Amino acid sequence: MGIELDQIGNLVRETAEAAGYELVEVELKGSGRTRVLRVVIDRESGISHEDCERVSRQVSTILDVEDLIPFSYTLEVSSPGLDRKLTRPGDYGRFEGRLVKIRTTVPLGNQKVFRGRLGGLHEGKVQLMAEEGRRIEIPLEVVREARLEVDWESELHATRSR
Repeated sequence: MGIELDQIGNLVRETAEAAGYELVEVELKGSGRTRVLRVVIDRESGISHEDCERVSRQVSTILDVEDLIPFSYTLEVSSPGLDRKLTRPGDYGRFEGRLVKIRTTVPLGNQKVFRGRLGGLHEGKVQLMAEEGRRIEIPLEVVREARLEVDWESELHATRSR
Protein backbone atom coordinates (compact mmCIF):
# COMPACT_ATOMS: atom_id res chain seq x y z
CA MET A 1 0.00 0.00 0.00
CA GLY A 2 1.46 3.36 -1.04
CA ILE A 3 1.16 6.64 0.77
CA GLU A 4 -1.40 9.04 -0.69
CA LEU A 5 -0.24 12.34 0.83
CA ASP A 6 -3.00 14.29 -0.95
CA GLN A 7 -5.60 11.95 0.49
CA ILE A 8 -4.08 12.28 3.96
CA GLY A 9 -4.00 16.08 3.59
CA ASN A 10 -7.64 16.21 2.49
CA LEU A 11 -8.72 14.03 5.40
CA VAL A 12 -6.76 16.14 7.90
CA ARG A 13 -8.18 19.36 6.36
CA GLU A 14 -11.78 18.10 6.63
CA THR A 15 -11.20 17.06 10.25
CA ALA A 16 -9.55 20.36 11.26
CA GLU A 17 -12.11 22.53 9.46
CA ALA A 18 -15.04 20.58 10.94
CA ALA A 19 -13.63 21.44 14.38
CA GLY A 20 -13.36 25.15 13.46
CA TYR A 21 -9.67 25.40 12.57
CA GLU A 22 -7.76 26.37 9.45
CA LEU A 23 -5.25 23.82 8.18
CA VAL A 24 -2.02 25.65 7.37
CA GLU A 25 0.21 22.73 6.48
CA VAL A 26 0.55 18.94 6.50
CA GLU A 27 3.90 17.30 5.91
CA LEU A 28 5.31 13.82 6.34
CA LYS A 29 9.02 13.86 7.18
CA GLY A 30 11.72 11.38 8.08
CA SER A 31 12.21 7.68 7.57
CA GLY A 32 12.27 4.50 9.62
CA ARG A 33 11.27 5.07 13.21
CA THR A 34 11.72 8.82 12.97
CA ARG A 35 8.75 9.51 10.68
CA VAL A 36 6.66 12.48 11.70
CA LEU A 37 3.30 13.62 10.36
CA ARG A 38 3.34 17.34 11.12
CA VAL A 39 0.00 19.19 11.12
CA VAL A 40 -0.14 22.96 11.56
CA ILE A 41 -3.48 24.59 12.44
CA ASP A 42 -4.60 28.17 13.00
CA ARG A 43 -7.65 30.35 13.59
CA GLU A 44 -8.28 34.07 13.99
CA SER A 45 -8.31 33.97 17.80
CA GLY A 46 -5.07 31.97 17.96
CA ILE A 47 -4.24 28.40 18.94
CA SER A 48 -3.92 27.03 22.45
CA HIS A 49 -2.34 23.84 23.69
CA GLU A 50 -5.86 22.43 24.19
CA ASP A 51 -6.69 23.17 20.53
CA CYS A 52 -3.66 21.15 19.43
CA GLU A 53 -4.64 18.27 21.73
CA ARG A 54 -8.22 18.28 20.42
CA VAL A 55 -7.16 18.19 16.78
CA SER A 56 -4.47 15.59 17.51
CA ARG A 57 -7.03 13.22 19.07
CA GLN A 58 -9.47 13.69 16.19
CA VAL A 59 -6.87 13.34 13.42
CA SER A 60 -5.26 10.33 15.12
CA THR A 61 -8.62 8.55 15.36
CA ILE A 62 -9.55 9.26 11.74
CA LEU A 63 -6.13 8.18 10.41
CA ASP A 64 -6.28 4.98 12.44
CA VAL A 65 -9.73 4.16 11.07
CA GLU A 66 -8.82 4.99 7.46
CA ASP A 67 -5.41 3.26 7.76
CA LEU A 68 -3.77 5.53 5.15
CA ILE A 69 -0.28 5.38 6.64
CA PRO A 70 1.10 1.82 6.54
CA PHE A 71 3.96 2.39 9.00
CA SER A 72 4.50 3.84 12.46
CA TYR A 73 4.82 7.59 12.80
CA THR A 74 4.56 10.37 15.34
CA LEU A 75 1.73 12.85 14.94
CA GLU A 76 2.59 16.46 15.82
CA VAL A 77 -0.10 19.13 15.84
CA SER A 78 1.00 22.73 16.42
CA SER A 79 0.24 26.37 15.79
CA PRO A 80 2.01 28.15 12.93
CA GLY A 81 4.09 30.29 15.28
CA LEU A 82 5.21 33.86 14.83
CA ASP A 83 6.87 33.13 11.48
CA ARG A 84 3.71 31.62 9.98
CA LYS A 85 3.85 30.44 6.37
CA LEU A 86 1.44 32.04 3.93
CA THR A 87 0.03 29.02 2.13
CA ARG A 88 -3.19 30.20 0.48
CA PRO A 89 -4.01 33.22 -1.65
CA GLY A 90 -6.34 34.51 1.09
CA ASP A 91 -3.41 34.71 3.51
CA TYR A 92 -1.95 37.63 1.55
CA GLY A 93 -5.03 39.74 2.30
CA ARG A 94 -5.47 38.47 5.84
CA PHE A 95 -1.96 39.53 6.81
CA GLU A 96 -1.83 42.74 4.80
CA GLY A 97 0.38 45.33 6.48
CA ARG A 98 2.51 42.73 8.24
CA LEU A 99 6.23 42.26 7.74
CA VAL A 100 7.02 39.31 5.46
CA LYS A 101 9.92 37.49 3.84
CA ILE A 102 9.28 36.02 0.40
CA ARG A 103 11.52 33.59 -1.50
CA THR A 104 10.94 33.10 -5.22
CA THR A 105 11.68 30.17 -7.50
CA VAL A 106 13.27 32.46 -10.11
CA PRO A 107 15.22 35.69 -9.72
CA LEU A 108 13.28 38.93 -10.10
CA GLY A 109 15.70 41.74 -10.86
CA ASN A 110 18.66 39.55 -9.79
CA GLN A 111 16.99 38.86 -6.44
CA LYS A 112 15.22 35.81 -4.99
CA VAL A 113 14.61 36.94 -1.39
CA PHE A 114 12.39 39.92 -0.58
CA ARG A 115 11.43 41.56 2.72
CA GLY A 116 8.87 44.24 3.37
CA ARG A 117 5.29 45.10 4.30
CA LEU A 118 2.64 42.98 2.66
CA GLY A 119 0.23 44.97 0.51
CA GLY A 120 -2.11 42.12 -0.33
CA LEU A 121 -2.65 40.12 -3.50
CA HIS A 122 -3.93 41.91 -6.61
CA GLU A 123 -4.46 40.29 -10.01
CA GLY A 124 -2.27 37.32 -9.09
CA LYS A 125 0.62 39.43 -7.85
CA VAL A 126 1.80 39.79 -4.26
CA GLN A 127 2.18 43.46 -3.42
CA LEU A 128 5.17 44.27 -1.25
CA MET A 129 6.50 47.57 0.07
CA ALA A 130 10.22 46.89 0.42
CA GLU A 131 12.13 48.20 3.40
CA GLU A 132 13.83 50.86 1.29
CA GLY A 133 10.44 52.18 0.19
CA ARG A 134 10.09 50.69 -3.29
CA ARG A 135 6.94 48.84 -4.32
CA ILE A 136 7.47 45.32 -5.64
CA GLU A 137 4.99 43.04 -7.42
CA ILE A 138 5.76 39.34 -7.23
CA PRO A 139 3.71 36.92 -9.35
CA LEU A 140 2.12 34.37 -7.00
CA GLU A 141 3.20 31.48 -9.23
CA VAL A 142 6.91 32.23 -8.58
CA VAL A 143 6.57 32.42 -4.78
CA ARG A 144 8.44 29.44 -3.35
CA GLU A 145 7.82 30.39 0.28
CA ALA A 146 6.31 33.36 2.08
CA ARG A 147 6.52 33.78 5.84
CA LEU A 148 5.53 36.39 8.35
CA GLU A 149 8.46 37.94 10.18
CA VAL A 150 8.43 39.28 13.69
CA ASP A 151 8.36 43.06 13.58
CA TRP A 152 10.46 43.70 16.70
CA GLU A 153 10.15 47.47 16.39
CA SER A 154 6.34 47.32 16.42
CA GLU A 155 6.36 44.75 19.24
CA LEU A 156 8.65 46.97 21.34
CA HIS A 157 6.44 50.00 20.68
CA ALA A 158 3.29 48.05 21.62
CA THR A 159 4.92 46.83 24.85
CA ARG A 160 5.97 50.35 25.85
CA SER A 161 2.50 51.81 25.24
CA ARG A 162 0.77 49.29 27.56
